[in-house]
Amino acid sequence: MTKTIGIIGCGWLGLPLAKSLKAEGYSIFGTTTSKDKLSLLKKEGLQAFQIELSDSEIKGPITDFLNSCETLIVNVPPKLRGPGPNASYVGKMQRLLEQLQNSRISHVVFVSSTSVYSDAQGTVTEETIPKPTSESGKQLLQCEQLFKKNNKIKTTIVRFGGLIGPDRHPITILSGKENLKDGNAPVNLIHLNDCILIVKEIINQRQWGKTYNAVHPAHPIKRDYYTQKAIEKRLEPPNYSSSLPKKYKIINFCSVFLTKISINFTSL
Repeated sequence: MTKTIGIIGCGWLGLPLAKSLKAEGYSIFGTTTSKDKLSLLKKEGLQAFQIELSDSEIKGPITDFLNSCETLIVNVPPKLRGPGPNASYVGKMQRLLEQLQNSRISHVVFVSSTSVYSDAQGTVTEETIPKPTSESGKQLLQCEQLFKKNNKIKTTIVRFGGLIGPDRHPITILSGKENLKDGNAPVNLIHLNDCILIVKEIINQRQWGKTYNAVHPAHPIKRDYYTQKAIEKRLEPPNYSSSLPKKYKIINFCSVFLTKISINFTSL
């Protein structure tokens, strides 16, 4: 069984995931782009590395980091706003794959997003052909394909829905907004706790070479859901405009994988 795991990107998801894996006996090696955060990672018992990816180079001890691990979790969101090193997410992943060729890494979990499905309609499964329209969705899909085509490593893609957690929820942005569209669209969200469990189960059960959608099985409509969340958090509810009947997408979590794990989804 894999005992050494590297996590590129110990942020909102990566750090609690690292702590949870460490609690199960894994040796965890984590990266951050911030020198100040190195001490935090070390305080949590992680082997910490300051590494920064760009589309032209990788700064930091990437070779030492990768040669410390058997399995790698790539958890780097495609921040594509503005010029500079974040402009090409694909370029970053290409540089990383070049390094992986000569490393000890044999398995990868690549954290992606259901944004690759864009405006698909009806029930969406892993068999649905992605047709992203956003720049981030397009680059995520291209990176998925790069990893899957690599013959040296076996990569499992996990496409998370909208991420929510104790300090992260869309209602904080939507509160008080007027004339929002698509109030009858279902939400496709997933809680941080469930993200952590799913990634852990992929590794524990050696579910390699797969692609999984990871979304909470409940899909209330936005108008009702965000109104209720605003009330719970004592915020001003958003207002949705009237909209014509439309067929929206509902993203299903892979039923085959669900039969292999025991998961009580965290309430939305």
